[in-house]
Amino acid sequence: MTHIRLGPNQYGKAENRLVRVYRDTDRHEIRDLTVSTALRGRFDAAHITGDQADVLPTDTQKNTVFAYAKQKGIASIEEFAITVGERLLIATPAAEGARIEIDEHSWDRIPVGGAGHDHAFVRGAGTRSTIVNIEVTGGGRRTHVISGIKDLTLLKSTGSEFHGFLKDEYTTLPETDDRILATSLVARWRYDHADVCWDSSYRKIHALLLERFAEIHSYALQQTLYGMGEAVLDQHPEVAEIRFSAPNKHHFLVDLERFGLDNPGEVFIAADRPYGLIEATVERAGASDPGSAWHAVPGFC
Repeated sequence: MTHIRLGPNQYGKAENRLVRVYRDTDRHEIRDLTVSTALRGRFDAAHITGDQADVLPTDTQKNTVFAYAKQKGIASIEEFAITVGERLLIATPAAEGARIEIDEHSWDRIPVGGAGHDHAFVRGAGTRSTIVNIEVTGGGRRTHVISGIKDLTLLKSTGSEFHGFLKDEYTTLPETDDRILATSLVARWRYDHADVCWDSSYRKIHALLLERFAEIHSYALQQTLYGMGEAVLDQHPEVAEIRFSAPNKHHFLVDLERFGLDNPGEVFIAADRPYGLIEATVERAGASDPGSAWHAVPGFC
């Protein structure tokens, strides 16, 4: 059947749960990761005839992740992803690309007597993430790094408006000049190159996103996201673009008049669905070609 052919494909081991504890001193360090690996390339025989000669098993990919956590250590999730991806490409001659996705689940030290405990932790807020795509090209390899944060729940109890919007016969939403603005933010940014101090860059961008969310007087969530992205690109030349996915976590004022009670913006229903979903990209003019950087990244983020 010459009119049928195999299309794009990849395979790997998804969501390896890895916890690396550093016990070099009495004050332990912990890195809690979810690591997904995938390879793409010349794997037609595996799909068409079942020939596995070119296939590095997904179990081997999993074992590489855990072995490298011990052998190479985890200086940053970006560096670890690059190291694992390069190793899988060396081990798989038929592979033309590797994709490593890592989520890092943060842990904070439990305060005891005014100081963080040496080996007791509490889960922190937000999830740091990275996606590394390595392409095999005729001239060698090209590495793309996307980093970010997700599950970051933010709220402003005032300093947000929404009015002047388009209306038709089905519009019931009232205009407001004072509302709660809340979201569970996903932000991912693409680095223009791999010569980056990963941890420092992440910490500064994370802090900047929080700062701008707090400072911007919002006339729409779209405007807030653009202002946050603009600040990141202005202060971080290593970043080529930043993408946001932000569900609007609606808070509706409860009508308490039937109980004879006034409610001047104090009691709300927090609705989990349906929700407005705002997504946007803020780009730097003249940034590098993204290539396969966003390969297999769903939607905007």
